[in-house]
Order: sequence, then C-alpha cells, then structure tokens
Amino acid sequence: MDGATNYREIWNAKPVLRAIYGDIYRRMMTSIAPGLTLEVGGGSGNFKSFAPDTVTTDIVSAPWIDVTCDAQRLPFADCTFANVVMVDVLHHIEFPVRALKEFDRVLKPGGRLVMCEPAITPVSWVFYKLLHPEPVDMSADPLQDGTISPDKDPFDSNQAIPTLLTGRDRLRLAQAVPGLALARLERFSFAAYPLSGGFRPWSLIPAFAVEPVLAAEWAMRRLFGPIAAFRLLAEYRKNA
Repeated sequence: MDGATNYREIWNAKPVLRAIYGDIYRRMMTSIAPGLTLEVGGGSGNFKSFAPDTVTTDIVSAPWIDVTCDAQRLPFADCTFANVVMVDVLHHIEFPVRALKEFDRVLKPGGRLVMCEPAITPVSWVFYKLLHPEPVDMSADPLQDGTISPDKDPFDSNQAIPTLLTGRDRLRLAQAVPGLALARLERFSFAAYPLSGGFRPWSLIPAFAVEPVLAAEWAMRRLFGPIAAFRLLAEYRKNA
C-alpha cells in the first residue's frame, strides 16, 4: 500500500484527525483570494472537499490527484492561479527556494500563498526531535539551491525549514523571491495535534474534546505560540 492511500484510509477512519485538519483548512480558507486555487502536495486529497475550485497536485500519483508534478517545476502557465496552498509540504521539498519561485510565477498579481507547516519552538522541538520520525536540523540553509535529484525520496524532510524561512532567514527569502511578501504568520497548536498522534492509528484525545481544545489553543496563540506552538500558518501575497 502506498503512502497516500494509507494516509487516506487513516483519515477516513479517524474522526480526531479529520477535526484537527478540518480546523486548519478552515483557517487557511480565511486567507485565500477569490479564484482558482492550486494545492501543492495534495497527499490523501482532503483539502478539495473544503475548496472545490482547486487543482490538486502531488509528486506521487493517486486517483484523487489532478496533476502529478514536482513543485519545483510546475507545468502551469504564468499567472494562472489566485492561490497556492499546501499543508505539511514545504519541509519535504529538496530545494524550497525553487518551489517558492515557481509559486510566485504561477500566482496572479495579488495572489496568495497559504501554507501550514511544523513550527519549531522550545516545546515542540522536544517532541519533533525525540518522538517524531522526521528530522529537525536548525543549522540547515533553507535557501540552498542545486541540481534536483530524480531519485530523491519525496518523504525526505527537514521540519525546521518553514520555521527558518519565516524567522531567521526571512529577509534572505525576501531578497531571493521578492515577488512574495509575508503578510501573516500565526504560531498555534499546542496539545490537540501531538495528542492526536497525527496520521498514526492511535489518539490520546477523544473526538468530543477536539473542538473546544482547538478553540482554546487558537485564542492563546499570541501568548504561547512563540514558545510552545507545534504549527505555523503563513500567508504570503504576490506583489500586484
């Protein structure tokens, strides 16, 4: 069974997971502009149920994926989309700066890039470093470029990349991709996500508790986000 199919089966069988990601999708929807949306890294194909006017892509083919392609080489014309969205994708891309330049290219003037990714904070670092299978390397250069490897495992990752691009290397990114400006950055998710087990079959939080916990977490994001958030939500806008 391939990864996307396995994730889709877990999604269908796990109401806690659907509630947590549904909350993320709804918050992302508040940032997108009217018009056609491109989803990068569609995975198990869940975002489209929230935003039907979406072209879903992934580097791995699946029946629910519209276009199979690499985010670093998108097969779309310039200024095609009003939005580019992705969830848990950027930190898997071999050279993120190449993908960001592609997003800038395919977005219309005034378009939005909206993404939800891991946030590395003092609290989440312990969980991601010790209890999560994906690596965290805060010393990496997220703007490194090179030759795209045809043999790269699409699930290779560095969970630190989004935190570096929106934090330490924010100004360098603005110079490398001047067409995209960071308009909004939220750090959120403190308990529900790690307790849910993510796309693992287990969960330590009951389904009835997810909604009130998520609401409380969002209300406390400004106070606790910088030190305890597990997620970041970033909105970039393409210059008009």
